[in-house]
Amino acid sequence: MNTPSAPEGDRLPIDALLEWYDTNARDLPWRAPDASPWAVLVSEFMLQQTPVNRVLPVYESWLRRWPAPAALAAEPAGEAIREWGRLGYPRRALRLHACAGTLVELHGGEVPDDVDALLALPGVGTYTARAIAAFAYRQRVPVIDTNVRRVLTRVFDGVADSSANVTNLDLDRAKSLLPLQPERAARTSISLMELGALNCVARTPRCSDCPLATQCRWLLAGFPDNAGPVRRPQAFAGTDRQVRGLLMAVLRESPAPVPAGDLDVVWPKAAQRARALDGLVADGLVDPLPDGRFALPGVVTR
Repeated sequence: MNTPSAPEGDRLPIDALLEWYDTNARDLPWRAPDASPWAVLVSEFMLQQTPVNRVLPVYESWLRRWPAPAALAAEPAGEAIREWGRLGYPRRALRLHACAGTLVELHGGEVPDDVDALLALPGVGTYTARAIAAFAYRQRVPVIDTNVRRVLTRVFDGVADSSANVTNLDLDRAKSLLPLQPERAARTSISLMELGALNCVARTPRCSDCPLATQCRWLLAGFPDNAGPVRRPQAFAGTDRQVRGLLMAVLRESPAPVPAGDLDVVWPKAAQRARALDGLVADGLVDPLPDGRFALPGVVTR
């Protein structure tokens, strides 16, 4: 049996990659042909640090309620937080609400197709702006998330994984791999992302079903254990994050402001509970009212 030789340069078998995607890709609503740019934007906000299975029900209810930016912008920020539910990191809901307001104010309620204009929106960073341009507007722009970076690092560098932040060199490399035709380039970007999410996973990659297997330097080298520093999962139980979540749950479930006593019962340690509540107020997620009650931002008091 002949041992495959190491690949020469950074190249991708685009046809094989796209064929793999057509056969294996998940059927997700934000990838549907009729998904609006707003729907793609909403999905990208929600998918930050959150698994697809948790995002799906909130995404669907969100778009039923607010199918366009103007619908969301017309409601108080507290309603965005309420609809966000238990997705976590609720400041994303505030940013999405602010983003909707900016779209209405500066862009006629439409999501712009220019990366620089997208970067100027609240809550939109380098990855999100490029993802919207590629996936909503089918543009030839490089899109790199954790999954794409892991695929490219393994295939071209022979390294198991990398914990480094995305650099301009990463973006330049990714762009050089894309086909010149914009639609084909956009499909290549999403195919790389899906390959990293389904096959080229961190712990147990499915190399036998990988369209890039014959080019992968990491595979050819025998899977060396040369990953960057491992990021330890953040603890949750007993942390201020847990207490913040419990406080937010009380506020989300109440149609009206709640008295302090309703919040006191969610956690026995008064000092930690007060610290968590102060943090929520500082983050703009909770409004303290003059009568001592607390509410989601903009909720009508009565």
